[in-house]
Amino acid sequence: IDMSSFCLLCCRSANKHKPWIETEYQGIVMENDNTVLLNPPLFALDKDAPLHYAGEICGFRVHNGPTGSSSVQFEAVVLDRSTGEGLVRSKEPLDCESQREHSFTIQAYDCGEGPDGANSKKSHKATVHVRVNDVNEFSPVFVERRYEASVPEGRLFDRIVRVEALDADCSPQYSQICFYDIITPSVPFVIDNDGNIKNTEPLDSKRQRVHTFWVTAFDCGKNRAQADAQVVITVKPSCKPGWIGWSKRVEYTPGSGSIPLFPSLHLETCEETVWNIQATVELQTGHIGKGCDRDSYSDRSVRRLCGAVRGEVDLLPPPSPAANWTSALPTLPSSDSSLVFSFNGSTHVAVVPDSVAAAVSGDHFTLQLWMRRGGINTQPPTNQARGNRREEETIVCSTVKNDDSFSHYSLSVHGCRLSLFYWPDVSAARPVKFLWKLEQVCDSEWHHLSLSVQFPSVTLYVDGVTFDPALIHDNGVIPNPAPRQRLVIGACWGNDWLNQRQYVGGYRGLLSGVTVRPGSVEPHSVVECLYACREGLDFGDLETLGSGMKVHVNPSQSVLVLEGDDIESFNRAVQQVTYRNSLRFATPGVRPLKLTTSLRCFNEESCLTLRQLEGYLVVLQPDAPQISLSGVGPHLARPAPEFEGPRGVPLFPELRIVCSLSHAVNTAAQGMEGGALMSDAVAHTLDGCEVQPLGEELNPEREELLVDMDALRERGLEIINTTAYIAITGAESISVYEDVLRSVRYRLAKGSARFERRFRLSCSEMNGRYTSNELTLEVNFLHSLDSLYHPSHLLASQQQFLHPSHHSGELSGHTLPNPHRNSVVPGAATVIIMVCVGFLVVMVIMGVFRIRSIHRRGEGARGGSKEDSGQWDDSALTIIVNPMESYESRMGISADTEGEGEEDEEVVESPDNANDDQRIIIKKEGRDGNPRRY
Repeated sequence: IDMSSFCLLCCRSANKHKPWIETEYQGIVMENDNTVLLNPPLFALDKDAPLHYAGEICGFRVHNGPTGSSSVQFEAVVLDRSTGEGLVRSKEPLDCESQREHSFTIQAYDCGEGPDGANSKKSHKATVHVRVNDVNEFSPVFVERRYEASVPEGRLFDRIVRVEALDADCSPQYSQICFYDIITPSVPFVIDNDGNIKNTEPLDSKRQRVHTFWVTAFDCGKNRAQADAQVVITVKPSCKPGWIGWSKRVEYTPGSGSIPLFPSLHLETCEETVWNIQATVELQTGHIGKGCDRDSYSDRSVRRLCGAVRGEVDLLPPPSPAANWTSALPTLPSSDSSLVFSFNGSTHVAVVPDSVAAAVSGDHFTLQLWMRRGGINTQPPTNQARGNRREEETIVCSTVKNDDSFSHYSLSVHGCRLSLFYWPDVSAARPVKFLWKLEQVCDSEWHHLSLSVQFPSVTLYVDGVTFDPALIHDNGVIPNPAPRQRLVIGACWGNDWLNQRQYVGGYRGLLSGVTVRPGSVEPHSVVECLYACREGLDFGDLETLGSGMKVHVNPSQSVLVLEGDDIESFNRAVQQVTYRNSLRFATPGVRPLKLTTSLRCFNEESCLTLRQLEGYLVVLQPDAPQISLSGVGPHLARPAPEFEGPRGVPLFPELRIVCSLSHAVNTAAQGMEGGALMSDAVAHTLDGCEVQPLGEELNPEREELLVDMDALRERGLEIINTTAYIAITGAESISVYEDVLRSVRYRLAKGSARFERRFRLSCSEMNGRYTSNELTLEVNFLHSLDSLYHPSHLLASQQQFLHPSHHSGELSGHTLPNPHRNSVVPGAATVIIMVCVGFLVVMVIMGVFRIRSIHRRGEGARGGSKEDSGQWDDSALTIIVNPMESYESRMGISADTEGEGEEDEEVVESPDNANDDQRIIIKKEGRDGNPRRY
């Protein structure tokens, strides 16, 4: 063995020990730096030292910590291989605010037994904890740029207002605010280290009403605030009892849900001791629609949305030839789609036909109506004698024929009482009167009455709220029911029921939506959904109501009463009074507000008296929705025979309806200049769409629009189908209207195809309050020339096109428009005809020439066979021309007329373009019967 081999063998057996490092290290690194100071310092020891390689440290490896991400940010390097000294550093500067502490593991490895690192050994893994030391790089920032407070004059306060600043540094040393300072000189205020400001002397409102000064803040690193804060303190004159912070005008943005009406309102009693406080908040909405904001859809649509049972009969329908019993009644405009009828108590009476009255017979029925008494309180004075009372005003009077008997009922009002007179059997049973005493009957406001009769049970809903009756037997005058079925609105007939003009108990006021539905009674939830107000007063959070506080809201939520004995709790409760409106598109306008307060003191003689406060709530104009119709047209081209099929052609197969709300966005808070509009897609309910033919109306003998009636009935939609338009109505979702409109088809009678027809589609919601864009579709009919076997036939067809006034030709089974009915041929149709004829002549000549050339070449190749084989069998020649080529040219497709013959000659031979609509295909059936395409 030579010396080199001996040394190599010794080296291989020299690396016997693993490197050794500490088990745990604590490190510190300054923010925005990357060198980590470890304790203890990083040294790796190896018992093989001082041998070359085996006793040296070649490197450190960094491994993931518990979170698995910290090791990516750090690395360890060897400073001295012989001593094993190392250094830990971050790959990039660290940010204390992002992550303050990091943990990872480190491992040392030696250089092995030679320069190639063979047989190197690793130490155990040691945990390294690195803490990032904060640098005071942020300055304090005030939470508010302006602080305001108001104090009464002549008093010293422990605290008037508190300012607050925050610091974004991560360490307590630099993130805490050490002190505040008032930088405006010579002001009678001081500020402590917590930001509390108080006055140093009593303030005088006459000498100075408003004090304005500036304050700044310093963190514990002595960094001053980026921007100073302004403090405005208003000095109030000597104390006057009353409400402070009353805002006469309150704005409400539709879609905001509930908003507090008095967010900063509080009661000032000037240290007067009170033991009971009562405040009444009144919201007046009588001028909004029928008394308040309700759903703006039609009554029929609202019934469907609320899940009401169908089958109601309208007793006061809009005047029409089929419903002429309301034509003599005067009508008033209404904010919704309903029709309001006026009754004067004498001549205004509606007699419902017997055919309609027979549909609502039976002793189980639901009578519903909107009522507004005529402008004045009709309650008689208390000192009025009973015998001199005014007679009852009858709203509905009806005699109903049952199976083998008659029953009678009448609904009347008298003063503030509502009564239902019910006679289950006029020949046997005794009549019964149900009586309700209601303020709603005589307050001259709109109210909805829903009376469900399932005798002997009677249920009354007023504006969706139930009321129990007082049941009495009537011993007074019993009306004489007619011995036949009869139904009168606005009065009842007298003793002489045969005299049509003798009516008694005329009603004075307004009526709308009077309907009767026989059968079962509506559930309470349905009635509440149908007619309950969507706006009103509410209380924010009952859990925050202090002890001793009481709150009461009337059924219509137009009056809210607060009662308590503690001023502080009462002030907090008043600030929780809210206005809510659940309609997405609330009715804009003004709602008057009133706040009435009564106080009770221990000394009643000197107790405070507060005046009534009046203001108003303004409901702003809601953001108008954009209803967008797309995915159609503007052109629909189909072969004419498809329109003549039994199902026709769908007009809007790819229709898309999207509703969105565009509203202004405050971009100043986002660092942007100016304003912007954002559009949010929302789920809407449409209530109508209309398809209208443009130009002349539909000809029922030649064309029609088809709609899937089963789908309409299944979804509860209604349709008006006329020659001028098709109107589909009913509140439903967008997806339902998309499905229905996609099924609208256009069908023609045989031989009725034209060249074009235009339709317009539009939709709306909220009874036409918001409408969509108008989508126009132009339908083009593609015609063809068929079964023309000879060039002479083609010339004859050409003459028919060129001279339509002499005789009407047929185009592949479709009759061309009659020139006598339309004296002027449309420009587009003329262009199509002329281009088609020219194209036809050129292509026929080229096709005939080419076929004869092929025939001659075939004869030459056969070397002159039989004489009769040189004749051309044209029994199966078919020439098809597409007149839409001129239409496509008009739409922007250019064609080289001179080279069309040669190009089409190549295209026809290509099997890849066999479906091209813009060429002539000549088919010839050979003797074997198989078709050939040229």
